[in-house]
Amino acid sequence: MKTISHTVLFIALAASGTAFAQDPHAGHGAAAKPAVDPHAGHVMPKAKPAARTHDAHAGHAMPAPAKDDPHAGHDMKATGHSAQGGADPHAGHAKPGPAKDDPHVGHDMSGMDHSAHGADPHAGHAMPAKAASDTPLEPIPVPTAEDFANAFPVLKPHAMEHAPSFNSLVVFDHLEGWNNDHGSGQAWGIDAWFGNDIDRLWVRSEGSRSDSKLGDWSVDALYGRSITPWWDVVGGVRHDNSRETPDLTRAAIGFQGMSPYKFEVSAMAYFGGARKAELAFEVEYDVLLTNRLILQPVIEASIAADDDPRRGVGSGLGHVETGLRLRYEITRRFAPYVGFLHERKFGRTADLHRDAGEGVSDSRWVAGLRFWF
Repeated sequence: MKTISHTVLFIALAASGTAFAQDPHAGHGAAAKPAVDPHAGHVMPKAKPAARTHDAHAGHAMPAPAKDDPHAGHDMKATGHSAQGGADPHAGHAKPGPAKDDPHVGHDMSGMDHSAHGADPHAGHAMPAKAASDTPLEPIPVPTAEDFANAFPVLKPHAMEHAPSFNSLVVFDHLEGWNNDHGSGQAWGIDAWFGNDIDRLWVRSEGSRSDSKLGDWSVDALYGRSITPWWDVVGGVRHDNSRETPDLTRAAIGFQGMSPYKFEVSAMAYFGGARKAELAFEVEYDVLLTNRLILQPVIEASIAADDDPRRGVGSGLGHVETGLRLRYEITRRFAPYVGFLHERKFGRTADLHRDAGEGVSDSRWVAGLRFWF
């Protein structure tokens, strides 16, 4: 029986030799069917290349069959597919029509690696980090009564006091001397206050000495009340002394403080005595060239409401003094300086000085000290 079967099989193979010569799958070694098809359930496109010996799409829904099936009438049992058993891997598949130019015709796809189809679909995705636990890695011991006592000690009365309510400051703003063509002399300017942050007693004094004789000088005693963190309202009395005229005591009222951009401003009005009224203004500004080298420009002006020929004061703008003082703070409390001052008289005041044979302007270099305590 085996001899007869072999003879029949041989005749069948010889008769179909021509057909196998035209089969695009002839001689292709088909790989074993994978255990699990990674493309199972995929819908294939309509224009599918011609079927290959190894069909990796077993079980896929295929497009409608073409009119001319290249496998029609072929006996696939003896084409080397014995590795897959007697079952035809294309059994029940509707074969697509052959493409005109299939770039894969004659290619053996058995060595194709399909491992990528089994990869994790989330591979390479940035996954959210695991939320940090509120539980500490090392357990925190429960605070004891001793811990609370150390952290919150019982304070004795007045153990933590504020700054003293009473303070004081005395500033020798300028204590200087000069020596020029008009002679030598000295001058001073002092500002002092005593009190607290709200209520203060202000004492001011300024004057000069020339040719070894005391010149004009004045002293102010003022009560100051803070109305904002930067401004005070002051009021009190002023006493003027001159070696050639009687003393003059007047009421004084005004304001002082620091304006925006750190300009120190003082504006005062004086009333009473033999004079109607007089206004005095002063503006200073500190330019920090370095942390210790400071340039201070200053301007002073006075305006009188009436004439006082005995004192050489006329109505209107009478006196303007400008100056620059450059100081070096050896310590914050003590600073030597050099400076240049220019003084000029205007209007009726200038006329009164001319009539007395005196000059109306004066310039001088000065050197002095500034200190406070």
